[in-house]
Amino acid sequence: MAKTLTVTLKRSKIGSKPKAQGTLRALGLSKIGDTNTLPDRPEIRGMIARVPHLIEVQENN
Repeated sequence: MAKTLTVTLKRSKIGSKPKAQGTLRALGLSKIGDTNTLPDRPEIRGMIARVPHLIEVQENN
């Protein structure tokens, strides 16, 4: 079984740069409290690294 990441939007994307807003959209997060489970891949880790101040990440096995 592959590892997964659970990503939750904790802060509003209002006021953030357009690239950060696009990254949140690509992660599947639109409203505060939205949660998405994604595979643990380098592409996803890179997107998470762009918006760490807006999200919370949990690693799942």
